[in-house]
Amino acid sequence: MIGLPEIIAGIMVMGLNAYVLTGGADFGGGMWDLLARGPRRDAQRTLIAHAIGPIWEANHVWLILVVVILFTAFPAAFATLGTVLHIPLSLMLTGIVLRGSSFVFRSYGARDDLSQRRWGRVFAIASLLTPLLLGVIVGAIASGAVGAVSPGAESSSFVAVYVAPWLSPFPLAMGVLALTMFAFLAAVYLAVAAGDEPLRDDFRRRALGAALTMFIAAFGGLVVAELHVPHVSWRMTHGIALVLQAAIALAALSAIWSLWTLWTRRYAAARVAAATQVSLIVWGWVIVQYPFVVPPTLTLRDAAAPSVTLRLLLYGLVGGGVILLPALAYLFRTFAATERRVDRMPEP
Repeated sequence: MIGLPEIIAGIMVMGLNAYVLTGGADFGGGMWDLLARGPRRDAQRTLIAHAIGPIWEANHVWLILVVVILFTAFPAAFATLGTVLHIPLSLMLTGIVLRGSSFVFRSYGARDDLSQRRWGRVFAIASLLTPLLLGVIVGAIASGAVGAVSPGAESSSFVAVYVAPWLSPFPLAMGVLALTMFAFLAAVYLAVAAGDEPLRDDFRRRALGAALTMFIAAFGGLVVAELHVPHVSWRMTHGIALVLQAAIALAALSAIWSLWTLWTRRYAAARVAAATQVSLIVWGWVIVQYPFVVPPTLTLRDAAAPSVTLRLLLYGLVGGGVILLPALAYLFRTFAATERRVDRMPEP
């Protein structure tokens, strides 16, 4: 039965999906900034800064949306996650702040080599660690370790409650998967954005390598799940398994599609294929976890706020969407047109 809690949760997941496809790609760009190599190293970093610069702050609106929906619609889940996972959440938020501030300081601060290297290093390391922590948080929730602990129990140690649920093999495996997903998205997007063929080919090769790494990370995550959190593997073959297996089949097809489009240099189609593949991974996690918001103790209905709160929140989301979505579309279209004009300018 689909009710207000499920509708609100669906909007929250769509917000998370949008953040992965936009903000996640920005983090991936920071990783490629760290790994820039070869004779076009400076050109690669210039392209990354040019691609991230106009809209990177706007992309965080999706993460803010997810957090606001969580604490308004599912306060019990927000309290549990904010308490048990306060260490990785604080580190992730610190990484977001460091990444943004270092990007600004590198772009608009002192231009000497020492300052550029220092802020570039902070930008790249924060871009690397933040998505890793995001994946760790998701893995800790999916594993059921967060919902299984009791923060108020006198017999529980600090490490058992606040460290062990996320510093374990399965959450770390999901952190690596998130890292490879964001790197893959960024490489594909940058290949599309590149103005000349040699630079585009640099990121095409990186995208193909990241796609292979993402496949290895996903397979490794399944192996770790079977060994350390078998109940997650069990949910893949029971209950709503048909829907999950359909999502897995679609993800596999989209993976083949994305690799084919990259190999044949169909870059516009590659961007759609990459976004589809990553989105299916996000929604696959949701299907495995449903109906829990914090497994194995809190379902969507258990954690939901009163109906009047959910109804008012839904009205606010619809009204806000009427304003936000056209504004974001206009922002993206404006900067896309600006980039096309810059690409067409003759060389001096």
